[in-house]
Amino acid sequence: MNQISNPAHTAGAAPRPPSLYEGRKQIYPKLAHGKFRMVKWIVMAATLGIYYLLPWVRWERGEGIPNQAVLADFSSEKFYFFFIEIWPQEVYYLAGLLIVATLGLFLVTSLLGRAWCGYTCPQTVWTDLYIWVERAFEGDRAARMRLDKAAWSFNKAARKIGKHIVWLIIAFLTGGVWVLYWHDAPTIARTFFIGEAPLTAYFFAGILTLTTYFLAGWMREQVCTYMCPWPRIQGALTDDYALNVTYRYDRGEPRGALRKEQGFEGRGDCIDCKQCVQVCPMGIDIRDGAQLECIHCALCIDACDEIMKRVDRPTGLIAYDTDLAVAARAAGQKPTYKLVRARTVLYAVLMLAISGLILFGLANKPTFQVNVLKDRSPPFVQLAGGDVRNGYTLKLINKATTARETVISISGIPGADFEIIGVPKPEDAVSTILPLEQYGVDRFRILVTAPAASLPHRSSLEITITDPETGESHTSATAFATAGAK
Repeated sequence: MNQISNPAHTAGAAPRPPSLYEGRKQIYPKLAHGKFRMVKWIVMAATLGIYYLLPWVRWERGEGIPNQAVLADFSSEKFYFFFIEIWPQEVYYLAGLLIVATLGLFLVTSLLGRAWCGYTCPQTVWTDLYIWVERAFEGDRAARMRLDKAAWSFNKAARKIGKHIVWLIIAFLTGGVWVLYWHDAPTIARTFFIGEAPLTAYFFAGILTLTTYFLAGWMREQVCTYMCPWPRIQGALTDDYALNVTYRYDRGEPRGALRKEQGFEGRGDCIDCKQCVQVCPMGIDIRDGAQLECIHCALCIDACDEIMKRVDRPTGLIAYDTDLAVAARAAGQKPTYKLVRARTVLYAVLMLAISGLILFGLANKPTFQVNVLKDRSPPFVQLAGGDVRNGYTLKLINKATTARETVISISGIPGADFEIIGVPKPEDAVSTILPLEQYGVDRFRILVTAPAASLPHRSSLEITITDPETGESHTSATAFATAGAK
C-alpha cells in the first residue's frame, strides 16, 4: 500500500499534537438599521458624552474647596458629586449606592436579560465606537473582508494605519479623562503635557489607554465570552419569564431559501438569509437558541425585521420574548407574560428602601462630628493635691464650608474642671469656646481634673460640643480613670 509521506514524521521528528483550543475567528459585523440600532447610537452618544464631559462641569462650593462637580479628591480625603460630599467616615453611602446599582442590574436582568451588556456596558459601548471607526476607514462588512484578504498595498496600509491611529487617540482620551475624575480637571490637563502632573496620573492614563485599545480594538467579543463573569452569573438571576432576544421558531420553521414561485405555503417565515448572523457583534446565530455569548443588543431583530418587510411578512420573527411563550404558541396555546413577579418586586422594593435610607441620611447629615480618644498610658495622673487628671484627644470634623465657633462643656463628674491646651478659658467658666476651621479636621488636647474624694473607682465622663448658631449638639461618653481603677 502506498502511503503519503508526512514531513513532520521524517528525520525522526516527533508528531505534532492536536490543538486543544480553536483559534479566534475574525468577526465582521455588518451595520444594522432599525430602532434598536438607533437606541444603541443614542445610548453610546449619551454615555460617552457624560464620561468625557462630566469632569469639566463646575460646582461652586466655597473658597478653598474644589469646584469640580464630580471628583474623588484623595488629597483631602473626600468624594464630591454635585451637592453631595462624602467623607471617609461616610463610606457607607458609597456602599449603599453600589448596592442600589447592583440591585438595578439584577432587576434589568430579571426583566430583559442581558440588556445591560448590549447597551450600556463599557466594553460594549467602546467596542461599538471602535467598530464605527473601523467601518469609516475600511467600509462595511463585505468591504472589510475583501480588504483583509487583499495583498498589502498603499491603500490598505493607509486605511489600517489610520484606523489604529484613531483607535489610539480614543484610547488615550479615555485614559486621560479617567485621571480627571481624581484630580482637578483644568489643572491636570494643563500640567499633564508639560511633565508636571503626578506620577500616578501618567501611570493610570497609560493603563487605561492600553486596556481600552486592546479590549475594544482587538479582543472585543472575547472579553464578553471568556473574561466577563456576568454571563455565568446571569443564569442565577433570570427565570423562564425574563424577556430575552429570541428566535420564534414557531413562526420561522421550517426555514429555507425563498423562491419566487414557492411562496410561504407549508414553510416558515425564516428565509435563511443569515442577516441576523452578519450583524451580530458576537458572531453567533440566534436561531440556535439561548447562548452564553449573546449580549441581547437586539441588532439581529433590526436585521430580521428589515428582511421581513422586504418579503412582505410580519416583523417580529426575532424579538424580545420568552421560551415559554414560543413553546406555548407552537402548541397552539396563548402565551403568558409575567413582568411583575416575586423577584422583580423584591429587587424594586429593596432599591427603593435603600435609596430612601440614603436620601434620608444625606438630608439629615450633621455638619460636624466629634470623636473622643482617651489616653491609655498613663490612664490618669495623681496630682500633688490629691486630684486626679485624665487626658483626652478631641477630633472635631467641621463639614461646613465656613469656619465656626462651638462651645465645649463636660458633665457626669461632680466638681470636675477641664482645660484645652492652646485655647484660653475664662476663670470659673463651665464651658469654653472652641474655634473650628472650615471644612476640615481639627484636633485638640483636653485635660479633665476631678477631686479624688468624689470619685468611685471608675466614672463616666460626658463631653458635649454645641454649635450655638445651628443648634447642633454632640455628646460623647468616655471613661474617667482613678487610682482604684483596674
